[in-house]
Amino acid sequence: MDTLSYKTISANKATVNKEWVVVDADGQTLGRMCTKIAKLLRGKYKPNFTPHVDCGDNVIVINAEKIHMTGNKWTDRVYLSYTGYPGGQRETTPARLMAKGQDRLFRKVVKGMLPKNRLGDKLLSNLYVYAGPEHKHEAQQPKSIDINTLN
Repeated sequence: MDTLSYKTISANKATVNKEWVVVDADGQTLGRMCTKIAKLLRGKYKPNFTPHVDCGDNVIVINAEKIHMTGNKWTDRVYLSYTGYPGGQRETTPARLMAKGQDRLFRKVVKGMLPKNRLGDKLLSNLYVYAGPEHKHEAQQPKSIDINTLN
């Protein structure tokens, strides 16, 4: 009996197969979409997922300006940050983050869904967000997926 066939395969940097994926944000709800993006970045949909390795895909989000939020969350939700100085607590809303740049809101939401360590920072660098339908990663031949088909 071949015992090698029973061994659990643990991925490493050399054996990981990273793909490029395009996701359309047009009409999608922000939180529901970002959970699936975080899973794609982490590699949870792959059969050789290894928790301590960057085995996720590179994700390109297009039409970020057409994202949807339910209720009054554009103005009522508050994100807090702290500068480190006394009286340095700052608050901002999703509308203000979108005004500064569409990628800021996506990065903030997805970052909260990734590990809080160096691996999480590396995974977040695999996220590319563009306001319109055009992106500059055609050379990587990304495949377009429907985010609603993922569970």
